[in-house]
Amino acid sequence: MKFALTYSSRFLQMATAYKAKLLCSGIFVSGREADALLSEDLAVDQLAPLRLLSAQADYENQLVTVSCLGGFQSTALYRPGLGSTLVFEGEVEELKAQSAEFCQRYEQTPRKQQPLPIAQALSNEIDTTALTAVIDQAFNNKAARTRTVVILHKGEMIAERYAPGFDAHTPMMGWSLSKSVVNALIGILIHQGKLSLSQQDLLPEWRQPGDPRREITLDQLLRMSSGLTFSETYASPLSDATTMLFQTGDRAAYAAQLSLKDKPGTTFNYSSGTTVLLCRIIRNAISGSLTDYFAFPRQALFDPLGMTSAVMEPDAAGTFTGSSFIYATAQDWAKLGLLYLQDGCWQSNGRWMRLLPEGWVNYSSAPSEAADFYGAHWWRGVPNSFTDKARSRDDSWPKDAYLAAGYQGQFVTVIPSCKLVVVRLGLSQRQNSWDQVKFIGDMMAAVKSSKL
Repeated sequence: MKFALTYSSRFLQMATAYKAKLLCSGIFVSGREADALLSEDLAVDQLAPLRLLSAQADYENQLVTVSCLGGFQSTALYRPGLGSTLVFEGEVEELKAQSAEFCQRYEQTPRKQQPLPIAQALSNEIDTTALTAVIDQAFNNKAARTRTVVILHKGEMIAERYAPGFDAHTPMMGWSLSKSVVNALIGILIHQGKLSLSQQDLLPEWRQPGDPRREITLDQLLRMSSGLTFSETYASPLSDATTMLFQTGDRAAYAAQLSLKDKPGTTFNYSSGTTVLLCRIIRNAISGSLTDYFAFPRQALFDPLGMTSAVMEPDAAGTFTGSSFIYATAQDWAKLGLLYLQDGCWQSNGRWMRLLPEGWVNYSSAPSEAADFYGAHWWRGVPNSFTDKARSRDDSWPKDAYLAAGYQGQFVTVIPSCKLVVVRLGLSQRQNSWDQVKFIGDMMAAVKSSKL
């Protein structure tokens, strides 16, 4: 009986927090209508029970509050440039004060959207009829709820389509695409000499004499082989993932207190907690003010790439939740893939600059000892929930491809041998409602140039 009460109360708290967070970001970051969010994003398939939760948006104060049964309530606050943050125990004014300097700086320096170049001629290299058919099929699959497809070939956009209610100016939730952004930020700090892959003794919480977590390396965190216990389960309100993301104000502190289960480097365990720890390590490496930390992703990565829509959301303690909460337009997500296709280099005003260390892309996309299907915060194969298990993936998946992958079917796929970057974003809530392997295979069949 006690367990049932605990489970029920935690479930309702998680549910109100989930709805408040996504509704706040959807309204104030994506600029979408509340009615569309409530009837689509927050009410489909397994999320249908969220309809029962009462939601109220305060547009003047940029707050969203969700409640249930009078006793369970969650609030999310929007801050310019930082997106939405769940509020705990009346922290609204504290959070506004925490970010005041950054928000003022952000609002004083507006960022104009920088569109990708569009290919002028496709006939010699692309079967446009076949490519259109592949994209048609993606959008006609009602269960998959595809929202956008953007395809780059040789750095130019050869296809772009959006579902009703979305366009090239709509920042969209990346979920775990965010993890690959964290890979880039770590790479930039290594390029600057502020971090190293072999670095140990990474967090103050692990520095007690005899604590085996002191031996965990930055490389092992990036490869999800730290050995730390973490349950990446979203069906239970008692799991580490749901507790950390929706019931905790300081997510890095939650992840830092987890115990060591396996010897570091030996076992793969996909963990959003690991990425949140990397965000704390980034914060410590910058060693400046909180405003400096808030500005770092924009100054070091987003602005150089022209990812002007990108918003990386922090928790109430001020640490970015790089495991899950980054919003960007589809074109801006494509720019992340293009950076990796170009070996960590970017062209601006006719000049090339290196943002990531030489060899970083090869390192990030190379198989890990603990799991050959995963690199360093980039996948080498499609997660099982987004492909047909009955089909051999080895026969249909490009050998050199790697991808960022996120909940509900968010994908940024890089295929170096074909000079392709493919973005697909959607609301594929049901498992296997979207088949990423088939989509990429069909799309590649439409790219038939011998010049690839």
